[in-house]
This record gives sequence, C-alpha cells and structure tokens, in this order.
Amino acid sequence: MKTYDEKHIKNIALVGGAKSGKTTLAETMLFEAGLINRRGTVEDKNTISDYHEIEHERGNSVYATSMHTEWRDYKINIIDTPGLDDFIGEVISAVRVCDTAVMVLNAQHGVEVGAELIWNYVDEYKKPTIFAINQLDHEYANFQSTVDQAIQAFGKQVTIMQYPVNQGTGFNAIIDLLKMTMYKFPEGGGKPEKLPIPEAEMERANQLHNQLVEKAAENDEQLMELYFQKGNLDEDEMRLGISKGMMNHDVFPVFCLSAKKNMGSGRLMGFIDNVAPSAIAMPPEKTIDKGEVLCKADSPAVLFVFKTLVEPHLGKLTFFKVLAGEVTVGMELSNPVTGVIERIGQLFIMDGKNRNPVERLKAGDIGSTLKLKNTLTNHTLNGKGSTVQIEPIHFPVPRIRVAIVALNKSDDEKMSEVLNEIHMEDPTLVIEYDREMKQVLLLGQGELHLAVTKWRLSHVYKMDVDFVKPRIPYRETILKPANASYRHKKQSGGAGQFGEVFIKIEPIHPGKEMKPEHTVRDREEVTLPWGGKLVFNNCITGGVIDSRFIPSIMKGVMDKMSEGPLTGSFVRDISVSVYDGKMHPVDSNDISFKIAGMMAFREAFHQAEPQLLEPIYDVEIEMPEELMGDVMSELQARRSVITGMDNRGGYQVIKARTPLAELDKSSVSLRSITQGRARIKSSFLEYLPVPPELQKKLAEEYHKNSHQEI
Repeated sequence: MKTYDEKHIKNIALVGGAKSGKTTLAETMLFEAGLINRRGTVEDKNTISDYHEIEHERGNSVYATSMHTEWRDYKINIIDTPGLDDFIGEVISAVRVCDTAVMVLNAQHGVEVGAELIWNYVDEYKKPTIFAINQLDHEYANFQSTVDQAIQAFGKQVTIMQYPVNQGTGFNAIIDLLKMTMYKFPEGGGKPEKLPIPEAEMERANQLHNQLVEKAAENDEQLMELYFQKGNLDEDEMRLGISKGMMNHDVFPVFCLSAKKNMGSGRLMGFIDNVAPSAIAMPPEKTIDKGEVLCKADSPAVLFVFKTLVEPHLGKLTFFKVLAGEVTVGMELSNPVTGVIERIGQLFIMDGKNRNPVERLKAGDIGSTLKLKNTLTNHTLNGKGSTVQIEPIHFPVPRIRVAIVALNKSDDEKMSEVLNEIHMEDPTLVIEYDREMKQVLLLGQGELHLAVTKWRLSHVYKMDVDFVKPRIPYRETILKPANASYRHKKQSGGAGQFGEVFIKIEPIHPGKEMKPEHTVRDREEVTLPWGGKLVFNNCITGGVIDSRFIPSIMKGVMDKMSEGPLTGSFVRDISVSVYDGKMHPVDSNDISFKIAGMMAFREAFHQAEPQLLEPIYDVEIEMPEELMGDVMSELQARRSVITGMDNRGGYQVIKARTPLAELDKSSVSLRSITQGRARIKSSFLEYLPVPPELQKKLAEEYHKNSHQEI
C-alpha cells in the first residue's frame, strides 16, 4: 500500500444523529474509491463499518469504526461514529483526531437533537465542518428547511455549496455553486453527467453563487481586494477562501447527497481532497505542559492513542494518530505515563474488521497496532528525541448509575477483571466499588449505554449479571437526649457473663458547647470515618465499673454506630455518657460490657427521636430556554429545592439541591423530557433530614428484612 505524506492525508469523522445515514455514506465512499466492489447495507448487516454483533442486533452504530479510501492522489481516513448520545465517548475521540467533521443531516427530519449534542464537541474543538444533507431522495425530504434549521442551530457560517434540483423520490440532480455546474446522476447512481445549469435555475444559482463568493472573500484580505477589483472570484480563488474559512470555523459548506443511491458522494470526496484541510494545515497539538507538537515529517515520532479495542481471538487493538515524524514496524517508543518502552510489532490501516498491514505511517496518518501491553487511550508514545505528553481527551462525566451483581457468585472475581477491560475500551463507562454499601457500581451515559454493556457481559464474556438499584448511604442521628440501661447476664455452667451499664446519649450540634449532666472523669472524641463524630464520656464514680471495662463499653457503642438501630446506616454526631452500672467479681469480662454498651445504646437511641439523614447534592442543569418549565416541574416532583437560575451562552441554567435517592431517577427522567438536550452536573453537598413518612417507610423495610424489632 502506498505511503502518503502529511500533505496528502485527509482525516474525516462522519458525525450526526442516529439514522442520518453515516454508515451508508461511509460504505458508498469506499465503493466510489474502488476499495470494495459491492456496497453493503445496514439492513443486510454486511457493511464495512458496523461489523460487531451488537450493531447487527440493534441496527445502530455502537462503536466508532476506522476506514480509508484513496481518491485522486489523496488518502482519506474515515471514522464512522455512532449517532446515539449514549455512545458519545466514541464520537468525541473521533472528533479529537479528525481534521474535518462531516455532519450528516437527514433531509426528512432536519436538525435532530443528536446532531445538536454532537455539535457541542465539534464546536469545542473548532474542527472544520462540512454539512452533508442526506436522503434527498426521500418523499418527505426538505432541503431548504434543513438548511434553515442548520443556520439556526449552528450559525450563519452554514453556507450552501450545492442544492438539489428535484428533491424527493425523483431526485437525480444537484447544482454545484462552486463549479456552477449541474450534476445529473443515472438511475442507479454513480458517476454523474456534467450539464449546464438550466435556465429555470440560473437566477437562484447566481444568487447563491454570489453569496458563496462573498463568504470565500471574507476570509482573506487579498481575496477581498480581488473581489472588489473583479466583482467575482475564480474557482481556485474560491477554494482558497473557503478552505481558510473552514479553518477559521467561519464557513460550513453544505453538500447534497443520497448515500443510499450513490448520488453526490464522489463530489463530496473531491471537495475533501481539494479544499478540506490536510493534516499539515491543522493547528499544532497541545501538550499537558502547554507546549505544541507540529505535524512535521522530519520530527521525532509522536503518536497519540485515541481508542482501544479488545477483539475476541485477537487481543488488544490500539488506534493512534501519528502527530509527528513517522512510525515503522519494529520501532521502539516510550510511554511517558507508564515509563514503559513499547515495541511496534505490526502496523495496520483498518477498514472495519479488516486489517491491512503496512510497514510505515507518516505524520498526520491514522493507524493501529496489536498487543501493546501498557498503553491505553489518551496515552502518548514518543520516538527517540521526544518526551512530550499530549493533552488528553476529556470525556463527559457519567449521567446514570446502577449496582451490578453477578448471578453466579463464582463470577465475582472475574467480573471485576472484565469490567476493567470494558472500561479500558470505553472510558465513559466508569466502575466504582462502594465500600460502605458493599456494591459494585456501574456509571454510564444512559440506559442504552448500560444495556449494551450488559449485552456484552452476557454474549461476549458469557457472564450473567443483574442491574439493581444502588443503595443510598443514609446516616442516623438523634434529636433529643435519652437515658437507658442494660443488664447483660448469661450463665452456662462454669464462668458466666455479667455487665450492667447506665448511659445517657445526646445530640451534638456543631458550634454548640455541651454541658454533661454528670461529672466527666475522662473524655474521648472520635472523628468518624463516615463523617460526624462521637464524644464518649466516662462519668463512672465509686468504682461501680472497673476502668478496664470502659473501652469495651465504647467498642459496643461504636459497633452499633456502624450499623444504626434505625436502618442499619452509620450513626453520627452523638455524645454518650456512661454514668453508672454494676459488675461481678467473677463473671464480668470485656464481652459482657461490650454487649451491655451496645444494647444500652440501642435502647437509648430509640427513645431519643431518631432522625434519618440523606445525602443532598448540588445539581446544575443547562438546557434550552423552552425546556425550563418541564425541568423545574420534574425537579420539584423529585424533592429538589431550586436555589438559583442563570443564563450561560444562550442556555438557561437551573441550580438545585436534590437528594441522592431522587437523583438517579431524575437524571433518567430529565433526559427523557428534554430529549437529551439537558446537561446535568452534580456534586455532594451535605446531609439533611429525610421527610418523616420516608423515614418511617425505610425503617420498616429495614426491620422487616433484618427481622429486628423497631
């Protein structure tokens, strides 16, 4: 396979909402370039891009898939991305390494929510962008409406480059405003006939052509001068102006397509070759120490890993972009994150699941290799003479969580290993172990994201799991003082057990000085690992309980505080005073007083107006203004307290305090009612009392399940 240099490599990412036709377009581009001799379809499950079993089953892209074409002396690397927001991590990594984003829009539906969400990342990285309006052969296609929606959603930079002559079921002709030519396609699609623009279309074509010329001229002073002098620009001058406009994020050219019928894809590829920026034209990559890496062939090799995939029977496949220099088979590269030297045993250009071996890849190119042991997504690999570390891809925080349980207990250990492997492939899927709740938590982007993970565990790793509701880390405390005593007595033949304690418990109020009723001989203040504190007062006088048993009483109290009487949750912010008791010269021992202390605390706790506390989170929701009413209603229905409202970059921001118990449910509901257009951030704030009716319900559930009396 020919090796291309940085001037002749174009990297594009096909992005857009689900069912916009990205996979079909990728297939058509490969067919047009002669890489494949027959086009597959999503329906027949035989496309180059969607080759995973889960994609065949669901009929949607789940993974970003790398492919390539060779077109008129240029190599075009194509990354086909999922359209569903649940798999946004795949989209972000593709956008990060592409040089041009091709946003595919469905002419039937216009700008859908998925496209708007993806645009946030395209815009963040300031990637040159082409809008490809697809499915113009559909009976409900509406080109102008789609363009109008695109201008409204993405700005006035959206610039018509082509428009259809006869959209709908008879679609077969496009007017190209750069070449001022009509392309008429044969019935089966393919290579079009180049024809003069019909007289009936000339007025509209001239008007749009002039607008395009003005857009091209705006991006270069010399071109602007030429435009003023001549009143027009020739085709080469327009290409230069459009290219500069794309680089400045000031021009988003619009193209017309029917990917299914192979109409318009060749012209799009020609534009990518001639006008879209090559790898060398892109801004330098930033390093974590604010340095820069230029796309230069004569520099030390720098590779950036943007994706990791574990293929059955193959092993770990690492995808990278060569940012500088070149990489060759047998080359040794250093990883500044791990300090490990990795040897490149094999090099591939990927076309879906097909691996095309190559000997070298130059700056700007995208490739893959097998069996790197210690290199993961976001890592940098350096050749001799380079020690840089590229700024990592920043993936979004999870939006939904579940607890995961292996149905076969023998899989518990294996599950942890498998989940770490899945996380290695998909950094947006986060695994946490909640030590307090003794649950493994799975955090993802949405219900579909988690459903696909469950499918993979079952079908790929042969592991049956269940998703359950995560437990809430409640806390228990008291609202008033209470006294209690407990006598522990046990006689079983030889030495028995005896211990009796009298205690008083009181709530601790931060900032308020406590005045114990009894004289304190010794005080111990414990900062609890789960938050809050315990103050333990030894108020024993007259030797009624030997001092050596006091630590045992405290241990009994602590044991009960680690599994509270109300719901089994941790107890906090309580003062305990031991002021009286009895012991036996023979039968008293540590275990006796530990049990007596535990039970006395339990009795006192139930008399002291127990209060259950729940974790409260600071929540910030960003959304379009028209959704504010629905979002506020949803929050209030979830026991949220609205704390503020703001405006940020054309979006409305609602700030609220929401109980964690409601947060999981509200995240799913908010995503549904906003069609995924709301962005939610949350962070722990404090513990606050739960409502009385909820406390009663939780206490009853706990005691029913634990077979304890309230």
